[in-house]
Amino acid sequence: MIIVLNGYPGVGKLTIGRELIAMISGRLLDIHSVYNVSFALTEFKSPEFMATVERIEAIAHDLILALPPEVPVVLTTVLAGSSDWGNAEWQRIVRLGHERPPLLVVHVHCDLDENIRRIEAEGRDAKRKPRDADMARRNHSGAQPLAGMDEVNLLRLDVTGLSATEAAAEIATWAQKARA
Repeated sequence: MIIVLNGYPGVGKLTIGRELIAMISGRLLDIHSVYNVSFALTEFKSPEFMATVERIEAIAHDLILALPPEVPVVLTTVLAGSSDWGNAEWQRIVRLGHERPPLLVVHVHCDLDENIRRIEAEGRDAKRKPRDADMARRNHSGAQPLAGMDEVNLLRLDVTGLSATEAAAEIATWAQKARA
């Protein structure tokens, strides 16, 4: 089972993902684990950056496919709008989900004030995470819809008033039903 937590920066994907894997005895591949090598060693959005991300993803996906089938994997990502790069990245995730079904997609979101509070939180820079409140405002405009809207197994989860543990519990319950 592949569970994709897709949402804009600052909504809590990594924190929820950590709670979720503890509940379902799974593995977590956070988007920053993939991107941080590229951020550290290449220029953002350069051809080298994109190629590095693709190579790291290929290694990660091979390792995921080698896991025992009963081990669920949670991926976090930020894929929205329509671009050649984003579409290709989403298709790689879909392909992984077809090779290791089921593919379950969770769109994680929260209201704007909560998103701004979270995105501005201390410690995000140290993890190379964005801290731009204007980014949250742009994302809330709705101009860039999240990838995966057409997936059969889609959960839209508003985490504004939920703790990470509560959000993870909702996802775990939904995933168990979707898997059955």
